[in-house]
Amino acid sequence: MEIVHNYKEELLMATERYQKGMEKLQELILEEGDRPNGHMDIGEGFKDVAPDLEDFVVEFAFGDVYARPGIDNKQKVIATISALVAQGLPQIGMHVKTGLAVGLTPEEIVGAIVHLIPYCGFPKTLNALKAAQSVFDEKGLKVNTDLK
Repeated sequence: MEIVHNYKEELLMATERYQKGMEKLQELILEEGDRPNGHMDIGEGFKDVAPDLEDFVVEFAFGDVYARPGIDNKQKVIATISALVAQGLPQIGMHVKTGLAVGLTPEEIVGAIVHLIPYCGFPKTLNALKAAQSVFDEKGLKVNTDLK
């Protein structure tokens, strides 16, 4: 069986995935200055070493994964923050900003992070709270700590 590549079709599919990813990305960003992707670092800082990274991120992460139906943007962002907290990764702050962009409150974000203490441990949770606190300070947001 001979495999025939239709490069035009593959290019069209990649273009459609990229467009779908950019549309989803626009739903998730907080505008910051003149950056077209707002607070999202989706590969622009790697153009000199991996110029195609942005395409991968936009097409796969946003065009395929974030654009999937089933849960709303708020739920997707909470899941993303939880995964980053569990791994102790530094992108937490960027996704806290995304949470604010999709309508999560600071209290919901903090509540989700604190909820992870028994699953991820205190060090990762504390680091995540520091990242969230930094974003809230930057945005002039206060967390309502009256839990009664």
